[in-house]
Amino acid sequence: QKYGYYHCKDCNIRWESAYVWCVQGTNKVYFRQFCRTCQKSYNPYRVEDITCQSCKQTRCTCPVKLRHVDPKRPHRQDLCGRCKGKRLSCDSTFSFKYII
Repeated sequence: QKYGYYHCKDCNIRWESAYVWCVQGTNKVYFRQFCRTCQKSYNPYRVEDITCQSCKQTRCTCPVKLRHVDPKRPHRQDLCGRCKGKRLSCDSTFSFKYII
């Protein structure tokens, strides 16, 4: 799971997502995301590891975790290529094999 930056060229809308699924050890994206306005699917133009904003590590032991993702924000299952139309969502605790 990585963090991605998206841009819809038709609507000129930009968005970011912490639900970018890549081949392990690479930035090759498995699933596209859909623009909320025109519903066209896109790969991110930039992908990076999800890092702690305090220590800049991907896995850290900081007592207070400053993140550039909001864990309370609901996952847009209707715009996610991985879980769109499925019963389970990416933010569930189930493994990948149950979502497919």
